[in-house]
Amino acid sequence: MNKVYQITESGQRELERELEELKSRRGEIADKIAAARDFGDLSENAEYDAAREAQGLLETRITEIETILQNASIIQAGSSSTVTLGSTVELEANGKTVVYTVVGPVEADPLEGKVSNESPIGQALMGKAVGDTVTISTPKGELAYTVVALR
Repeated sequence: MNKVYQITESGQRELERELEELKSRRGEIADKIAAARDFGDLSENAEYDAAREAQGLLETRITEIETILQNASIIQAGSSSTVTLGSTVELEANGKTVVYTVVGPVEADPLEGKVSNESPIGQALMGKAVGDTVTISTPKGELAYTVVALR
């Protein structure tokens, strides 16, 4: 049984773009392997080893993206009154406002404000509504936020 990957439509588009870009690099890496072969003895050829390693990493990522896209369940961010996958949540505490979008683990990128529903922050947010207080455990201690907006 295949794992189902929950992603947003924009996440799907990003993965499709990355897949096309990676596939376009296959020829470039094949050329590097061919050029490195021309240097002679492959057992002591660092350029050949590096090119083969790059090819392996590229093909691994291509396979990973293809698997995700084939087994993707697109998150439909609806007009729910509580936090669900795909919700963008505005939180406030002590005059400080933070905004998170709750996504599946594949799309999670905390630097862009995208938190996984499986992360401690995502788990704390799931099911909350505007006006609810959310307690989030961080390495610096527990922080209490109030949900001020949900979209």
